Amino acid sequence: MKITILAVGKIKEAFYRDAVAEFQKRLSRYCKLEIIETADEKTPDHASEPENARIREIEGERLLKQIRPDAYVAALAIEGTMLDSVAFSEKIRLLGVSGVSHIVFVIGGSLGLSQAVLKRADGMISFSKMTFPHQLMRVILLEQIYRGFRIIHHEPYHK
Repeated sequence: MKITILAVGKIKEAFYRDAVAEFQKRLSRYCKLEIIETADEKTPDHASEPENARIREIEGERLLKQIRPDAYVAALAIEGTMLDSVAFSEKIRLLGVSGVSHIVFVIGGSLGLSQAVLKRADGMISFSKMTFPHQLMRVILLEQIYRGFRIIHHEPYHK
């Protein structure tokens, strides 16, 4: 299976880059992992909602250009479905046995995802009602994907 993490923005802090690299290494035995970063737009302080919507649209267009038509798209969004780790792993497993060979997890920028990206998504996942920095969210997502594959393969993983 191929897993793509499609994210707005780059990881700036070394400790986040180190964590991402560690999970890339761990996941290499379970899937082909690809991380694609798209440029983020500068958001002015005190931007109006129409300005914010336009920024989401621009970032969304960049994201959509990176998604193949045959990929299953899971958007990370606060309004998505919350899953525990076992249910998340089962979702990945069921997609695989149903013939899905490519899952794209989409992480938006600081303003979230555009409506066009949410419409393209085959599903929406929420990790919390809280908002996380996109750099940290990437690490959390990779950890949960790794945990999911460990669960699928009946391998121990700390709780």
